[in-house]
Amino acid sequence: MPPEVLRRFAEIGREGSTLAVLRHARIAEQMGLSATDHKALDLASRAEGPLTAGRIAQLTGLSTGAVTGVIDRLERAGFVRRVRDTKDRRKVLVELLPFDEEKFAPLFASALDAVGQVLERFSPTEREIIERYEHQLLELMRAQVLGGNSA
Repeated sequence: MPPEVLRRFAEIGREGSTLAVLRHARIAEQMGLSATDHKALDLASRAEGPLTAGRIAQLTGLSTGAVTGVIDRLERAGFVRRVRDTKDRRKVLVELLPFDEEKFAPLFASALDAVGQVLERFSPTEREIIERYEHQLLELMRAQVLGGNSA
C-alpha cells in the first residue's frame, strides 16, 4: 500500500472516530449517561437476551470492576435490572428494561440523515464496495479491541 494512501485513509478514520466519539458523548449526556455507559447499553441492546457482567466485560473490553460500575449506573438510570438466572441461581444476569425508544430517536436522527445523504451520492455497486470495506475494517478492529491485541 502506498504510504500516502494509507496516511490519507488513516487521517479520515481518525477524524471520523473523533467526531463519532464526540457525537455519542453528546447523545449519552442527553440520555443522562456517560459515553461508556451509553455504548455498553448499545451492546447490551443488540444481544439476544440478558447478559452476565462477564459477557459485558468481554463485549466492551472493560474490566469486570468497571462493568460493575456501568451496570450500577444503567440500573439507577432505569435502563437495566439485575435478575437471577433461572437455570443457575448463582448467576446474576443483566436484563434490558423496556424504554421509550421514540424519546431518544431524535438524538440519532441527524446521524441517520447524514448517512442517507452521503449514500445517495454512490451507486449500488459503489455502496457494496464501501460496505465491504467497512465490514472488513470492523472485523479487524473488533479483533484488536475485544481480542486483546494492541491497537
